[in-house]
Amino acid sequence: MNAKSSSLPVHDDSRKPRSDGEQSRIRLLQAATRLFGNHGYSRTSTREIARAAGANVAAISYYFGDKAGLYQACFATMCEPAPDNIAQFDQPHYTLRQSLDGYYRQLLAPLLAGEDAQQLVRLFYREMLEPTGLWEREIHNNIKPEHLALVGVLSRHLGLAQPDDRVHRLAYALVGMAIQMLVGRDIIHTITPHLLATPQAVAEWLQYLGGYAEALVQAEKNKLQQG
Repeated sequence: MNAKSSSLPVHDDSRKPRSDGEQSRIRLLQAATRLFGNHGYSRTSTREIARAAGANVAAISYYFGDKAGLYQACFATMCEPAPDNIAQFDQPHYTLRQSLDGYYRQLLAPLLAGEDAQQLVRLFYREMLEPTGLWEREIHNNIKPEHLALVGVLSRHLGLAQPDDRVHRLAYALVGMAIQMLVGRDIIHTITPHLLATPQAVAEWLQYLGGYAEALVQAEKNKLQQG
C-alpha cells in the first residue's frame, strides 16, 4: 500500500506547562491520541480535539505549538528514548532471564501502567497507514536500536561472536509473543478477558513470557551445540 508521506516539522516540546494547567494538557493528549488514532492526522482538527478535551483551542498553541506539535507529543508520551529502554535489558552482568524480563517490561510498559494500550496501538497503525514521517523516525531512532541490542544480548548468551540471521529471526519471534498482547487485545478480551484485566494480570503474563522466551533461546543454543 502506497500512502503519501509528508514529514511533520520538528517542534520543541521543552516548554514547561503551568502547574494549574497540567490536567488540561493531559486531557488534550488523551483526546488527541484517541482522535488521531480513530481518524488520522489530516482528518482531525484542533477544534475537535479541544472540544473533546474540554479545553480552549488556544491551549493547544500554548502547550504544543500547533497540531503537528501535539501529534508528536502523543508519540513522545508512549515512546521512551532507545537508550533508556535498552538500559533495562542490556547489562553485561544480567542473566539471560533478567535481560528477557527487562526487555518485556519496557516493551509492555503501557499495559503495566494500566494505560489504554488499544488507543496507543491504533495511533501507531494510523501512522503506518497514513505516514507523516514519525513512524519511520520511530523505527530508526528507537525500534532498530532496541532490536540490535536484543540481538546482541542473544548472541552473547548463545556464545556467538557475531549475530547471524538465526539470531535476528529469534529476536523477531521473541518480540512477536509480546506484540500479541497489544495488537490482539480484542481477541484476548473476547476469549480470556481476565488475562489482561489488571496490571497485576499483565505482570503475571510477563513472567510467563520470560519463561517462554528463555526456553526458545535454550532450544536455539542446543541446536548450535549439536551442529
